[in-house]
Amino acid sequence: MESPPRSFHKQNNIVCLKLCLLLFMGCVPDTTNLSYSQFLDTPAIIPYNSSDMASPFQTLSLDGYLSFDNNHHTAKDFGNVYHHLPSAVLYPKSVSDISSTIKLIFEMGSGSELTVAARGHGHSFHGQAQAHRGVVINMESLKGSPEMQVHLGQQPYVDVSGGELWINILHETLKHGLAPKSWTDYLHLTVGGTLSNAGISGQAFRHGPQINNVYQLEVVTGKGDIITCSGKQDPELFYAVLGGLGQFGIITKARISLQPAQKMVKWIRVLYSDFSLFSKDQELLISAENSFDYIEGFVIINRTGLLNNWRSSFNPKDPIQASQFNSDGKTLYCLEMAKYFNPEETDVMDQIIKILLSKLQYIPSTLFTSEVSFVNFLERVHLSEIKLREKGLWEVPHPWINLLIPKSKIHEFAEEVFGNILTDNINGPILMYPVNKTMWNNKTSLVTPDEDVFYLVAFLSSVVPSSTGTDGFDKILTLNRRILQYSATANLGIRQYLPHYRTQEEWRAHFGSQWKVFIQRKSSYDPLAILAPGQRIFKKAVPII
Repeated sequence: MESPPRSFHKQNNIVCLKLCLLLFMGCVPDTTNLSYSQFLDTPAIIPYNSSDMASPFQTLSLDGYLSFDNNHHTAKDFGNVYHHLPSAVLYPKSVSDISSTIKLIFEMGSGSELTVAARGHGHSFHGQAQAHRGVVINMESLKGSPEMQVHLGQQPYVDVSGGELWINILHETLKHGLAPKSWTDYLHLTVGGTLSNAGISGQAFRHGPQINNVYQLEVVTGKGDIITCSGKQDPELFYAVLGGLGQFGIITKARISLQPAQKMVKWIRVLYSDFSLFSKDQELLISAENSFDYIEGFVIINRTGLLNNWRSSFNPKDPIQASQFNSDGKTLYCLEMAKYFNPEETDVMDQIIKILLSKLQYIPSTLFTSEVSFVNFLERVHLSEIKLREKGLWEVPHPWINLLIPKSKIHEFAEEVFGNILTDNINGPILMYPVNKTMWNNKTSLVTPDEDVFYLVAFLSSVVPSSTGTDGFDKILTLNRRILQYSATANLGIRQYLPHYRTQEEWRAHFGSQWKVFIQRKSSYDPLAILAPGQRIFKKAVPII
């Protein structure tokens, strides 16, 4: 989107902000009882009446601008299930734009229901970055402000805007032979967005999530204060914001840890028919001292021609045996591994991989390998996105579920879910892989199971429009409810990752013993509950208890 000229910004800021106040002087609450099983109509905006103006906003000056028109894109996210139209969208050109806007809203007090949501690349699933009749801050407007700065040395790092995309950080840091340590599977996400959750991928077993690889943050709190924080400077805010679901502040800058980057990746897939062997081998690899750099897994149910589909990107070690393998009607488990290397290290890398594979108990005929560039490996999901967009299958509902399951309960969970609840393939991947909790900082706001090893299990379904079959909206939601109900009642110690709840009682149960600290931090940094209303943890004008 191109920005209007600066003179237009200054001329229209006052009108826009007055309209914002006008809309909220009515204090019209969102009383819609949102159902996970239905799409929502976009709420109407109260018409602007130029005769009703309030003076407090006339002193506010912005480097960016506020928009009240054509904001429907901010009422939509990747989940494409919830749709809340804001009254205004802020396109900041400086951190002070964000600070001064929030400060004004804070000064209005609890009598106004005006709230603020920070929106990155719009990849939330359940409207978490939406603000009904509120102000959405387009964080991508801050990209390049300030410019990324890579710092070399024994502990290299990069300073970036909270609205910067991870893919841009990858390309910039690679110019210096460096890259961040921990990733998400999809890199077209903003720094502030992933750090407000955790940022998990196949590197997390070794380096922890992205929130473990941050040295420093700049944050705008719910009072409008701009605070630089780290593990040593204002550590309470630093750890509150990391994994804090946007409840304590908006991340406007981050200092990300870097490491030397290799140029190539050996990418490997193998299959198992026995879940016990599959999980045992995954746990073996994440505990090995000289293991792979990336370890993930998939559950595959009744997938026709599975290995033939792999041939477009991978090469079978034994083409004849691979061609005779039949995946129809079976529940299979795919172990996916990657080893980073430079071209001159090929021989050594091949030997390491050979030793690692010799310890595993996969089906021999299903060994597939590929060599790709480091960038192409990290961009693997984006390449799939391009293909889906071409077919019109990207901007469909994605009612995803992400669960963190203790190692001691993963077999019980798998037996029920993959044996009884899911009897056929879902329209999308099912991820399953373990991580080491010792690599996760327990001071952050993120909630994880109480065991040293736990699994991420993600059901990443995509709805086929107008379908009434297993890939239809109602069918997927029914399966989701069964999985969530089982997870909640089986007493397995399961936690949701990227959680979604409707009531504060559910959130209290989610945080468990951490709830008291969570509300204390909320009272300190966002006492009016202005920030991130789409999470539905707190409601403005309702006391934080």
